[in-house]
Amino acid sequence: MKKILVPCDFSDTALQAFRYACEIATVSKGEIYLLNIIELPSIHTSLFVPAQAYESVFLKGIKLKAHRNFEKMKEKWAGKVKVHLSMEQGSVTTTIKKFVDKKRIDLIVMGTHGSSGIKEYAIGSNTEKIVRASKVPVIAIKRSVSISSLKNLILPTNIETSKKLIAPIKVLQSLLKAHLHLLYVNTPSNFIPDRHTEPKLIEFARQHELKNCSIHIYNDIDEEEGIINFSAKFKNKMIAMATHGRTGINHLMTGSITEDVVNHIDCPIWTISESN
Repeated sequence: MKKILVPCDFSDTALQAFRYACEIATVSKGEIYLLNIIELPSIHTSLFVPAQAYESVFLKGIKLKAHRNFEKMKEKWAGKVKVHLSMEQGSVTTTIKKFVDKKRIDLIVMGTHGSSGIKEYAIGSNTEKIVRASKVPVIAIKRSVSISSLKNLILPTNIETSKKLIAPIKVLQSLLKAHLHLLYVNTPSNFIPDRHTEPKLIEFARQHELKNCSIHIYNDIDEEEGIINFSAKFKNKMIAMATHGRTGINHLMTGSITEDVVNHIDCPIWTISESN
């Protein structure tokens, strides 16, 4: 977690993400890349004033305001953490993906407002799109939280969690100094008796040498409700989940438990793609 990207529109949730990222960078001795993305509005050409003139004035004002906000944020929260400000033009998702590759980013920390109803199915939130597409882990932040307060790390699993995901989860647990809760959600549509599930969870924890770890089997109507309702039992928690990175019609038809949880729960959520 040496290179941390914080996409920032200077909203309250983005500021909370920056504050959280500063704490991570302090612990990991990393640096932060604060990325302000400008999506230009459509500007119609006039016979009297060219569109380029409007664009130039618009960009100058936006950049001036961004630099002022950046200096305030740095002064308030960065401390000794090295922070770089970048400003890019383009769509949020595409710009972030290109920036991650260019700067070899290790972690993205994003503020999110969540989403619900028809908006969620039609366009989703920018954070949800990044969670789905990112090559690197993403932490979604909705409200102010301190890294030192997060003492419970909840890891939902179907007992087939990819081995390549275990190493970064161990790094995360070490960073937080948290207790790991290995969670299996039992549902009516895929019911398995506890006497069969529990030995598999124990073996999973042993095989991957998980430390400071406890095992939980939770019954609920579906996986999303199970994760949300189980996590409600704990304060000071973070949820760690994998996403399959579905896109297009496949995403609309099947959805993603990870993205649903990101949209509907207010604790920090760490995600990583199994497809990368």
